Amino acid sequence: VQLVESGGGLVQPGGSLRLSCAASGFTFSSYAMGWARQVPGKGLEWVSGIHSDGMTYYADSVKGRFTISRDNAKNTVYLQMNSLKPEDTAVYYCATARRPIPDGTYGSRWSDTGTYDYWGQGTQVTVSS
Repeated sequence: VQLVESGGGLVQPGGSLRLSCAASGFTFSSYAMGWARQVPGKGLEWVSGIHSDGMTYYADSVKGRFTISRDNAKNTVYLQMNSLKPEDTAVYYCATARRPIPDGTYGSRWSDTGTYDYWGQGTQVTVSS
């Protein structure tokens, strides 16, 4: 399993970025995908998740500003980030689980770190003027 994030960078407050996570080594369409972020010295914050059935979930801190999506033909999950704030500055990681997650259960566990087994290397997002 390999997950490779891209799309991070420096953006001004109010700006937008789209993160991508290219997946390989597993049947991407069957697996839930999550995005988390971490600021050095702070804990991991789960930002968003998308099940194989397309259901999406968001942290309150990003709801209405971030959109997660997936392209199963390209084995890629995206995180569109709009109206960025300085507090969105972090390293962003995508992650997936070792096994497909049954329908109806992902909603209660999408933000649980224990749900995920594989991680990308992360991409830095810096929001600053």
